Amino acid sequence: MTDALIRRAEDADVAAIIRLRREWTSEQDGDQPDEDFDERLAAWFARESARRITWLAAAAGRPVGMINLSVFERMPRPGRAPSHWGYIGNAFILAAYRNRGIGTRLLSTVLSYADENDFVRVVLSPSARAIPLYQRAGFGPADILMLRTPPQR
Repeated sequence: MTDALIRRAEDADVAAIIRLRREWTSEQDGDQPDEDFDERLAAWFARESARRITWLAAAAGRPVGMINLSVFERMPRPGRAPSHWGYIGNAFILAAYRNRGIGTRLLSTVLSYADENDFVRVVLSPSARAIPLYQRAGFGPADILMLRTPPQR
């Protein structure tokens, strides 16, 4: 297991998130030239930070992974306490740091946050490679949710 510091990302971490996202894209699709990407991601992070929490994992002072949780506040109902649910997304660990427990620690941090804040559910749409990680954390099939995929154009 690698000693990694897990912490919430701040505005000052946008450059690290940009680097991780570029590395992720390069791994999946090869290098993708995109001169506006840094600005687009920084603007996205600024917009999303009001309802999305991002955590970073750093090893030897270098960001090596990330995960985020979109927080949805449920519409209030008479006689019911306010409640939230969350969607986990954008989980990524640099290839050289995989299988060292960092993904498990990032996921545990997110789930602890959700538990401490009484989320009624946490959902995600995992890659095939990540399914075992999520199953070990107690995730299973989402039999009570429905999905609509838009028609192909």
